[in-house]
Amino acid sequence: MTTTGIEETPAEEVPAEGTRIALDPFVTDLDGESARLRAAGPLAAVELPGGVPVWAVTHHAEAKQLLTDPRLVKDINVWGAWRRGEIAPDWPLIGLANPGRSMLTVDGADHRRMRTLVAQALTPRRVEAMRARIAELTEGLLDRLAADAADAADGVVDLKASFAYPLPMYVIADLMGIDEARLPRLKELFEKFFSTQTPPAEVVATLTELAGIMADTVEAKRAAPGDDLTSALILASEDGDHLTDEEIVSTLQLMVAAGHETTISLIVNAVVQLSLHPGQRALVLSGEADWSAVVEETLRHSTPTSHVLIRFATEDVRVGDTVLPAGDALIVSYAAIGRDERAHGPTAADFDITRASANRHISFGHGPHVCPGAALSRLEAAVALPALYARFPDLDLAVPAAELRNKPVVTQNDLFELPVRPTRA
Repeated sequence: MTTTGIEETPAEEVPAEGTRIALDPFVTDLDGESARLRAAGPLAAVELPGGVPVWAVTHHAEAKQLLTDPRLVKDINVWGAWRRGEIAPDWPLIGLANPGRSMLTVDGADHRRMRTLVAQALTPRRVEAMRARIAELTEGLLDRLAADAADAADGVVDLKASFAYPLPMYVIADLMGIDEARLPRLKELFEKFFSTQTPPAEVVATLTELAGIMADTVEAKRAAPGDDLTSALILASEDGDHLTDEEIVSTLQLMVAAGHETTISLIVNAVVQLSLHPGQRALVLSGEADWSAVVEETLRHSTPTSHVLIRFATEDVRVGDTVLPAGDALIVSYAAIGRDERAHGPTAADFDITRASANRHISFGHGPHVCPGAALSRLEAAVALPALYARFPDLDLAVPAAELRNKPVVTQNDLFELPVRPTRA
């Protein structure tokens, strides 16, 4: 079973009391794993790759409560295991647990200061102004996709490599003012950054090189500002409440990481689900359903982000019949939350773009730390998907769905590749 809900989710089996669910570092069955997490209750005891024990919130209502609970903070120094030296500095997921000082890792007044400055730079007007550029990039990539398919003996191309990956990377590079020459190396580094399989000897080096590229970008924009978000952050910092250089670099890295990975998976998972559900595809192609419904149902059913790391409890927090102890860590299991029957009814496991509750998902987060790039990701998918199907209305998978392979990334609902056979209208 793949990360995209290709097979029916098995009946939820409640784990034995006191057991800890180990998240599969190879992500061979995300649907089954998510079902087990939901069955364990709204607060499940889990183990991250590397043997790191944490808790996971797995139900919709409880997740909304915890994401606004001030007793859950982003300061890693609250984590007892971190203070006791139990988390190795070369733990493959350390870059996600401790990614540097940015609005992702602070709370309260510091978070409001940073988020306000980002909001002043990433305005709705700036996002909407990207629409024409996204459309231009989309058409160019579709031309290349058609050419690649024509050149292939079997007419098969990897939609992820040819379309779903480059589009958001070019968009985020434009938005942040990153030199496009950096993109191939950034692709390699971010794959190591998110992977559970990065060798320990490469973890620190990867984080150091990523930070160096972002620092170089900040310095270049400070010397020669442009019409981009990095320049806007620097200018906003100089005009009033400021971001330190460390905060700008970490914020830039955060925006680039989240800004491309989420959209890649959103596009890929939407295509998989429309291929598996031709009736749903017919609804949207006929105009009976809107593409925004495809985007929202994909975000709920096949959420791009499977688990988000990490919050820390400053005191005991009761969740249902379980207590999250002070000093323990919490992850948010969006893949489990998106199919919570308590929020979405008995058909929560089904992909249904006519679902009334589709817009009730929280796949971009909830509360103070809700994803600031949600509007951009939605815009990219809303432009890319209809353009893709306008060009190739009979687009379909080129391999059996069961052969699609997941990437070893516990935080992203992602595939290695998406072989398709595009045909022109």
